[in-house]
Amino acid sequence: MTNFQRDMQQVRVLAEDAVATSIILGAWTSEKELPPDKLQSFLERVSDEMEHATVTVRNLCERHCPGTGGYGKRPVFPAREIAGSVGKIGYAWLHMELHTLLPHCRYRAPLWLSDTIRRLLDAYETEGGTVPYFKDHVALIIDEHSNLDGRHIYDQDNKGWKAVSNALKGRVFPDDDQYSLAVILLSSRSNENMTHLTVMDLCDVGDFMNLRTSRHAPYSVYDGV
Repeated sequence: MTNFQRDMQQVRVLAEDAVATSIILGAWTSEKELPPDKLQSFLERVSDEMEHATVTVRNLCERHCPGTGGYGKRPVFPAREIAGSVGKIGYAWLHMELHTLLPHCRYRAPLWLSDTIRRLLDAYETEGGTVPYFKDHVALIIDEHSNLDGRHIYDQDNKGWKAVSNALKGRVFPDDDQYSLAVILLSSRSNENMTHLTVMDLCDVGDFMNLRTSRHAPYSVYDGV
């Protein structure tokens, strides 16, 4: 068996596990209404299995994709909406827009979110951008823009924000311990359903907040109230 065949076998097993769990969940819910905690447990299991299958396929594309340019240089298929963009604002602050809200997370950070952030940074550098590196006393500001209809997870401790700092650690700042990184979770009422991520020196947080509270947009797209 070749390496490619072994890799594809792994993908098939992961995909079959996700499908099997989905079928079981569908069969149970068609017969009776599951208790909320059991329903959530099953949904999180399906999500976890699908995430692992998706990220595994992404990595296989990089290892095995033939042709000129290589995987990731110019996608053959149009990018899905659950992507984003990277740029700089303010005093060379790193700014990322994610076209999604933070997912629910009870037990561990969502793998797909960390992987998506890393790939957005890779694409930004491939296109000639320079990802800044903040050495010490760093602030990560996570600002979700959503309306009440688009957001169903309201408690900050239930959101998978740890996936963001995990993806940026070692790439944008050296560590995410409490003495090196300050994490600020914000929310803005908006017709958008997206997440803004901004990394800056901790001493710049005051300037950022002044811009935000004075309605001078710190982002290229901002309609919070």
